[in-house]
Amino acid sequence: MKQSDLDPVALIWLDTNIKAHDFIPASYWRDHFEAVRGMLAEAEIYVWEEEGSGKVQGFVGLDGEYIAGIFVQSQSWSQGIGGRLLDYIKKQHSRLTLRVYAKNTRAVRFYQRESFRIQMEETDEMTGQKEYVMLWED
Repeated sequence: MKQSDLDPVALIWLDTNIKAHDFIPASYWRDHFEAVRGMLAEAEIYVWEEEGSGKVQGFVGLDGEYIAGIFVQSQSWSQGIGGRLLDYIKKQHSRLTLRVYAKNTRAVRFYQRESFRIQMEETDEMTGQKEYVMLWED
């Protein structure tokens, strides 16, 4: 990620969370936007850019072997961008973990198709929502 990608990445984070997590009030994501924007600036982020325009369409954030999230702008869902981002980081790691809300069935199915397995179920203290801890190993 380049410095110039920060604003588009942060906006994709916000938009995707609001649309993918309609079971959590949108105000929750908006209230955390500035803090997350600051964290994104310091994080290990890989972006997917549209050919030709260079416009950021999605990104993946990593903390070691932990996937902090894969986010694709909603207009580009189901175009294989999330899978390509995941393939890229799988080549760099033999093991990856993540957390995903159980009610985000689209994401749960995506990760299961990508050979992630549910390891445990927990409750996210911030939202009170059930989430799965998932694992992929090469």
